Amino acid sequence: MKELDFYIIIPAHNEDDLIALMLESIAQQTLLPKRVVVVNDNSTDSTQLIVESFAKKHEWLKLVNNTSSSEHLPGSKVVNAFYKGLEVLDDNYDIICKFDADIILPKNYLERIQFLFERDASIGIAGGLAYIKNNEEWIYENISNKNHVRGPFKSYRKACFEQIGGLKRSIGWDTVDTLLAKYHGWKVCTDQNLRVKHLKPTGLSYSENSKYLQGQALYKMRYGVFIMLISAIKMGYKKNSFSVFKNYVQGFYLSKKNHIPFIVTKDEGQFIRRLRWKGILGKLK
Repeated sequence: MKELDFYIIIPAHNEDDLIALMLESIAQQTLLPKRVVVVNDNSTDSTQLIVESFAKKHEWLKLVNNTSSSEHLPGSKVVNAFYKGLEVLDDNYDIICKFDADIILPKNYLERIQFLFERDASIGIAGGLAYIKNNEEWIYENISNKNHVRGPFKSYRKACFEQIGGLKRSIGWDTVDTLLAKYHGWKVCTDQNLRVKHLKPTGLSYSENSKYLQGQALYKMRYGVFIMLISAIKMGYKKNSFSVFKNYVQGFYLSKKNHIPFIVTKDEGQFIRRLRWKGILGKLK
């Protein structure tokens, strides 16, 4: 089997307590990437020094410094950093990956992802599953179903990445990318045996200003009121929080009131609603 060329981009903001663990997990891969770019996104800690130290030992690793807001908001900040990394890479890759700085990959992660892509040419996006530490046990981070590839460790086939127009500079980018991949006929695949350690559970470092953004994402993806309400109820239940439900709903209606631009076309939105209803109704059978 021909080795696929993996390019990896890692946005990192103040990750000096974790970035070394992440980079070491890449260095120990059974299939090494061709290029890795860490985008030091306005860090005020020693993230830059740690990455520079690793870069001296690994020729595939490069550091890019970026200046942006210091506030940790989901969505556009991390995607803007991703594109800063993409700017310094050529396009001679087979697979482009967006990884977070707060994960630890199993040693065979890239090898198994290559196997998925090689096994089925219609797979456009692939990844493992996220596990978080609960006391001394690593448990599944249950905020999405196990068929969804999470934002912290996404791998895209080049043709799929280009066809969906790359990553949207918006909250909801890591959901709309999989929906648009399916819109264009690509499959999204998880290897449920690949357990990625997620060292910072999702939402842990989000600011108060971000609480309405998940509802905004559903609006921008043209979910519609009923699917939004179902999604809000589901997430409120998973988080055991009425505030989460309320924030989803408020974020959606504030976006509608303020005419926030959509990130998908009408045709794409129609496809997304059909797909969501199919999934909802399928679970009721």
